Amino acid sequence: MIKLTINGKEMQVPKGTMVLEACQQAGADIPTLCYDPDLKLAGSCRMCIVEIKGRPNLMASCVSPAENGMVIETESPDVVESRKIILELLLARHKLECHTCERDGSCKLQDYCYRYGVTDSRYTGQGQHFGMEDPNPFIKRDYDKCIMCTKCVRACEEITGSQAINLEGRGHHVHIATAFNGLLQDSPCVLCGQCVMVCPVGALTSKISARKGKSYQVSKVPTTCAYCGTGCTFELNVKDDKIVGVTSMRDAQKSPVNQGTLCVKGRFGWDFVNSDDRLTTPLIREDGQLRPASWDEALDFAARRINEVKSEYGPDSLAMFSSARITNEENYLAQKLMRAAIGSNNVDHCARL
Repeated sequence: MIKLTINGKEMQVPKGTMVLEACQQAGADIPTLCYDPDLKLAGSCRMCIVEIKGRPNLMASCVSPAENGMVIETESPDVVESRKIILELLLARHKLECHTCERDGSCKLQDYCYRYGVTDSRYTGQGQHFGMEDPNPFIKRDYDKCIMCTKCVRACEEITGSQAINLEGRGHHVHIATAFNGLLQDSPCVLCGQCVMVCPVGALTSKISARKGKSYQVSKVPTTCAYCGTGCTFELNVKDDKIVGVTSMRDAQKSPVNQGTLCVKGRFGWDFVNSDDRLTTPLIREDGQLRPASWDEALDFAARRINEVKSEYGPDSLAMFSSARITNEENYLAQKLMRAAIGSNNVDHCARL
């Protein structure tokens, strides 16, 4: 253990702890843009700078290991002034469309500008424009709002393993891009949306949730994904009793299976819930036509026909085709019904993961 003083508070932390983690343990609210506890450290945004007694420069706390005897100030006048300048530099190439942005109300850049009273940037001029239309059905890429935190790049590489995007260019020309600055559909991207999950601003958002409700207009309902038996959890964003989006739950205790990560189905495949084509009652086919029926009638009909076919043609004439959309336990019962009760091993499943 090492001893250090943070904002006048003496404390101990294990050797190897970063200054940012020590400050958080001391109750200090350190602003961060590029930092993510699940990703490799970058130290690129510099918003987490702190003043350490005896050091000539302000230090980025997320990449600075805590040392014995450190005396740290997290909101000194120099720190506050430097953070204001950093925010102005970010705003210099950030498209200010907060009133129409999907991340209005859940944008870290917006929050920090409000916190430090930064309303505009002195660093104006002709900037680069990186906004682009990508024809993929799920992810909107507006890099005129990008703050170059690189969290999307690291998430794509370290969480998903796709390595679909990276930095391109240098200086004022640097931006996030696929290989040869192409489209997502021509890259290794699997449209999982992990980049959307970690983006702190409105550079990456969901196309299918666009204009359906901002973060402060929706209620969030924790649930379990119904697409397969893995058991991933997330929050449904609900407005006016309709699902309008999905939000990751990154807390390991609340989301132990996936810890916020999702596949393309879990993150974007929720629009079927509001579809007018959904069945609301069982249907029985008679004379080539489907008619509504009660559950009792439908189950009795299915059981009777299964027994009739089994009696006439034997159990191997029957097969069960199951679904990834039900739980592992339900799939176990389905194959048990087929093998033990009906006597057929003709069991298959739609998942080809």
